[in-house]
Amino acid sequence: MAAESGTGTQAIERAMKLLACFSGEHSELRTSELCAATGLGQSTVSRMMATLDRQGYVVLSPRTGLYRLGPTTVVLGAVALNSSLVHRAGRQIAQNLAQSTNLGVNLAELNGTKLFYLCNFEGAGSPKSFTMAGRSAPLHATGLGKAVLSGRPVDYVRAYFEDALATPFTPHTITRLDHMAAALTEIRNRSYATEIEELAFGRACLAAPIRGRTGEVVAALSVNGPLSAIDLPNRQRDLSLRVIEAADEISVALGYTPTPTGRHPHPAHLAENSG
Repeated sequence: MAAESGTGTQAIERAMKLLACFSGEHSELRTSELCAATGLGQSTVSRMMATLDRQGYVVLSPRTGLYRLGPTTVVLGAVALNSSLVHRAGRQIAQNLAQSTNLGVNLAELNGTKLFYLCNFEGAGSPKSFTMAGRSAPLHATGLGKAVLSGRPVDYVRAYFEDALATPFTPHTITRLDHMAAALTEIRNRSYATEIEELAFGRACLAAPIRGRTGEVVAALSVNGPLSAIDLPNRQRDLSLRVIEAADEISVALGYTPTPTGRHPHPAHLAENSG
């Protein structure tokens, strides 16, 4: 029985490893590519992919010989999203914001040391041909991430930089703890974050933190788009008010009660000479 149990666990681990090979950059894969990515033999991969195909987790194209994720994974993903309190509280609010600003709107929550996108909507000025749901992004190089970091304890932010997670994506990416400390102080003072070409050239975003019942920052909401569409020099004040209002609406839906002074609770500021 122990041997059988071990074999079953190994099969599950291998199946999960195969499914994890599919991502935004690798949405269709050949058997040989799955073997190279997992280190599994061709016969093992072929057998397991055939089983996953029968269960609807993957689909094999007879024309190209490429596997892609199947409808069963879509069902599971939808169930997972619908079980998220942040997604349920924020989906319609995010959609309304995209429509009123004509920009893209992203809703994401903290997952370990990364952002996890729950949903996105496109305005006319920031179209996308793909969904952001299920993707991840770094905290230090996005407006959403910096909005989340503004509510994290000092030790968390320091550890993030000490663990060398703050890798550069463009020359504008913040990679030093003291620079991030100054940025987070500004975010806390004005209740929103900006990101201008820190993750990708030609794009910018403005984001506000979302708080749970206890006041802890659990997620963030952003408007984003090409520099010409978001036009922060002329639209920053208006967009910041809209994003803060929408994020606060989601926070209230999650059970957060704003303080009478209107000031959000936050951890002690990082000293400007940290790191």
